[in-house]
Amino acid sequence: MRALIADDHELFRSGLRQLLVDALGASDVREAETLDQAIELLTNEGAGDLILVDLRMPGMAGAESLTALCDGFPDAKIAVVSAWEERADIIQALSAGVHGYIPKSLSSNEIAAAIRQVLDGQIYVPAALGRRDASTSVATPTPAAAGSDKLTLRQREVLNELLKGQASKEIARTLDIAEGTVKIHLAAIYRAIGVRTRAEAIAKLKSN
Repeated sequence: MRALIADDHELFRSGLRQLLVDALGASDVREAETLDQAIELLTNEGAGDLILVDLRMPGMAGAESLTALCDGFPDAKIAVVSAWEERADIIQALSAGVHGYIPKSLSSNEIAAAIRQVLDGQIYVPAALGRRDASTSVATPTPAAAGSDKLTLRQREVLNELLKGQASKEIARTLDIAEGTVKIHLAAIYRAIGVRTRAEAIAKLKSN
């Protein structure tokens, strides 16, 4: 199993890494402390099997960034591992298409069991969500998040702005989304069309 842990707390990353190796037999565990670092690793080295992300690490913009990760790296299982256990955070994350929301307050054995459930293709819902009202729904991953090779609507919007020559900050401002989210979409776009840089993408698309 290849995994990526994206969390800005070094001690937690170290503990989770050891858990993945010892309890789940992970052979390759990469670490990132910001969303930008995570995107770079995912783009350059591939998504692998499992992506574990902190909800409030630098660069993350909540459900918006989670949706972009799910759309951009559909072949990996993606789960939030967070100290935050607010009901709204859990519902928004699961509705964004992640495969689980794992509280950091769980024991090591419980975290390992939750990750196994995610890897087995199930959606891990923490006990904190408990009794949901009938009006509360948690969406399962959309077809785009489940493996479609086609660009999502948002990715096409980002692509259109890219072809206008806009930088990531300008695209973020135009589309009213976080810059980190734009970078996730760009990584997915580059992979989809078989390029590695903005310049290559523009050249390839404008030549078609």
